[in-house]
Amino acid sequence: MKKLGVNIDHIATLRNARGEDHPNILFAAKYAYKKGADSITIHLREDRRHIKDYDLKQIVKTKIPLNLELAASKSMVKIALKNKPNYICIVPEKRKEITTEGGLNLKKNTVFLKKIIKIFNSNKIRTSLFIDPNINSINLSKDIGTKCVELHTGKLSTLIKKKLNYSYELEKIKKCAIVGKSLGIEVHAGHGMDYKTTKILSKINEISEFNIGHFLIGESIFNGLGNTIKKFKKLMK
Repeated sequence: MKKLGVNIDHIATLRNARGEDHPNILFAAKYAYKKGADSITIHLREDRRHIKDYDLKQIVKTKIPLNLELAASKSMVKIALKNKPNYICIVPEKRKEITTEGGLNLKKNTVFLKKIIKIFNSNKIRTSLFIDPNINSINLSKDIGTKCVELHTGKLSTLIKKKLNYSYELEKIKKCAIVGKSLGIEVHAGHGMDYKTTKILSKINEISEFNIGHFLIGESIFNGLGNTIKKFKKLMK
């Protein structure tokens, strides 16, 4: 069965709107994990727009498997090594973007990414690269030395939501998952996913994990976090 990583960034967004501590992020992480999440994902952005440093420090002290998303920068590497989460996902980051707009530019950042991956591997932190679904990125990921990638599903998700033809984009993801697994790379997927996208992508056996945030948290307002996690887990079977 595929694993579900629940991204709780937007619970932090709601908390920050009042500058107080409700909803509490540590409680949210514990509750989501109790209700069936296989791991918790948080993105510590350089501008700290949602998750804060103390959120990271609190969650890593628990037994909850934590996936930390971060930019490829020296300051973020330092923070990660200090806190040592279970997993790390390196993502591209732009200050003015509303959300992550695409995968990493592996060709441009090959040397630095190799150094980061080597450091995290030596510290026994499973590290994934957030990439666009194309074979070149899969092959470059292998060369860089990562043992895991997360395929950006944003374009597919948008096409599905707009009820447009998504067969070409889906085929790209399938091919990348197959090639990735054949190279010994663990393949994950995430970004923009909702119920329908999850159901479609769950048919790809080579994908072992989904990381879902915005839709899942938004849906929880109406149906409850536990029920929403349960529905995603059911669709993933």
